[in-house]
Amino acid sequence: MLSLQDAKNSFSAVVAAALDGRPQHVSRRGRPAVVVISEAEYARLKAAARTQKTFVEHLLDQPEGPETPRAKIVPRDVAF
Repeated sequence: MLSLQDAKNSFSAVVAAALDGRPQHVSRRGRPAVVVISEAEYARLKAAARTQKTFVEHLLDQPEGPETPRAKIVPRDVAF
């Protein structure tokens, strides 16, 4: 992980590494701040995110038809 100052000083090398397919992690004050990736990798990630369904779409996508029968379970006795 590069510090922000190191990334600034060697920005060309950071970009070259990202273009070679190696994501570059940059930290600020010792905490992770950003990851530099290539434009092609960014486009691939965006396309993959668009193909995923939201949770609501997943729930609405359930097959219609007869409901699954529920198990016959007898509740246990509880003493209060």
